[in-house]
Amino acid sequence: MSFYFIEATAFAKLFVREQGTEALIRLMEAVEDNRKLIAASTPLEVYGAIRRRERAGEIAPEDALAALEMVRLEAARMVQQPLNPAVLEAARQLLDRSALRWPGALQLAAAMTARDMFRGMEITFVSTSEGMLEAARAEGFETLDPARETLAAQEPAEAP
Repeated sequence: MSFYFIEATAFAKLFVREQGTEALIRLMEAVEDNRKLIAASTPLEVYGAIRRRERAGEIAPEDALAALEMVRLEAARMVQQPLNPAVLEAARQLLDRSALRWPGALQLAAAMTARDMFRGMEITFVSTSEGMLEAARAEGFETLDPARETLAAQEPAEAP
């Protein structure tokens, strides 16, 4: 059984149509909610990105409000990794050994902590940031970029 850690850049594609949105939606529809993982900070990061795009005039205010409500609803359905001391320490260590900035280190540290909790379960790190994907691979994760890969073939069909 595979779990998917949806990093903030990928999670945002569920609410703002960009390259990779359709592939990510297909994956999310194929995966049970209890196998979708996010950092507890992810909804806030995406909220901030939507508000920035609204202020820049890239998103109409009514579309921003609809997207923000969808962020809240979708995040509530997923397993959220709390930002506990173990995550914060892992993030600090990532900052020491990688070129990640602190928000990315926090995302990857949350995935690493979740992996420790779900020992024996495969967790695929999903992101659209090449830097995040490289760092995740360096930490031993399988990775997916919904903007570059066909995700429909990645998720095996569930047994009847």
